[in-house]
Amino acid sequence: MSQCKRVVAIGGHSLDAELLGGPLLLKYAKEGARVTCANTVMGRLEGPDRTDEEKEAYLRQVAEESARAAADLGGDTLWLGYDSSTMPSTEVFAKRLEDWFTEEGVDLVVTHWRGSMHPRHIATHDAVTEAVKSMRRKGSSIRLLYGLTFEDLVGFIPQAYVVLSDEEVSQWMKALNEYAIFRGEVNDFPYLPYYPTNLRVKQIEAGSSGPTVCYMYASLIENELW
Repeated sequence: MSQCKRVVAIGGHSLDAELLGGPLLLKYAKEGARVTCANTVMGRLEGPDRTDEEKEAYLRQVAEESARAAADLGGDTLWLGYDSSTMPSTEVFAKRLEDWFTEEGVDLVVTHWRGSMHPRHIATHDAVTEAVKSMRRKGSSIRLLYGLTFEDLVGFIPQAYVVLSDEEVSQWMKALNEYAIFRGEVNDFPYLPYYPTNLRVKQIEAGSSGPTVCYMYASLIENELW
């Protein structure tokens, strides 16, 4: 793996960063990098039958889950402070991210692919991609990868496969299982069966030696030859 000292995964919602970037974060953390799971908006309880008290309690619960999950991966967590009604324009969001990436000295960012069913995933993709492209136009060597979630499959083409040890799989699954939503306690999205199964599917697809995850390269101007 490359010598990345600061690695960030950015998801649209709580849990997304851990899903799409968790395997890389834990690997880089073991090599001494500082890693962060950042999420654009917090997960919320939906539905007219939910009381305000239940919704507030769930937000507190998700904040605690996010902190535990990030710690399991060897990193920390950051909520970017938005909700569905306060999402900024792409330009404003991208500028904020560029400033943060620059201040933190970020070497690698992992975020959503754009072919998503969810508007917040698309907004996050667009802002992260524009921030990275702007930095690279200024000479930065920051890298960008798109991770896989089952909500972002339209046009996703696996281009980089990464093999996990059994210990790393257990570490990733421990982090994901910190979230009640991953355990199937909030909605009926099939997180729990999908992601472990996909490790085997990608292993077969790649012809690799063990449980495998995949990523997609961003189309970026290269400032120097490899």
